[in-house]
Amino acid sequence: MAEHTRDYTVGPPTEGNPTGWRRERPESNGWKHGTLRRAVVHGVALFNAGAFHESHDCFEAEWYNYGRGSTESAFLHGLVQVAAGAYKHFDFENDDGMRSLFETAGQYLSDVPHDYYGVDVLDVRTTIANALDDPTALHGWRIELDGGRPEATEIDFEYARDLD
Repeated sequence: MAEHTRDYTVGPPTEGNPTGWRRERPESNGWKHGTLRRAVVHGVALFNAGAFHESHDCFEAEWYNYGRGSTESAFLHGLVQVAAGAYKHFDFENDDGMRSLFETAGQYLSDVPHDYYGVDVLDVRTTIANALDDPTALHGWRIELDGGRPEATEIDFEYARDLD
């Protein structure tokens, strides 16, 4: 594991034993890549609050830590595309742009485990696939993390601001 993706301050999942969490590795606080989990926690909460641009930035900044072809890269690239697609739909009413982004997001997420870093990836893939035919599938949808659908707090917005 690359030293720059370690973050010993990231807490455990609030539910379950998702892919990426290694309960048997207390010296690394359990996460294979703590910085990835931190980006996911903030990015998902921001997405769920409708802060798609900020959510995108969380996923994108972390995506650069991983090499092409890795599961981490595909997962984060897929979430970047999901946030950008939602941004296109809600902020610009550009469903053609949303569809293009969601099609590539689906490709990136196709081989990612269903519970990667606590995200319900299967639900993400299903929702974006449904939105290709009916963009209103996005209305009211929130990304699930650790069995819940977190909403952003000021801490999440601060995290996104500090990425600059």
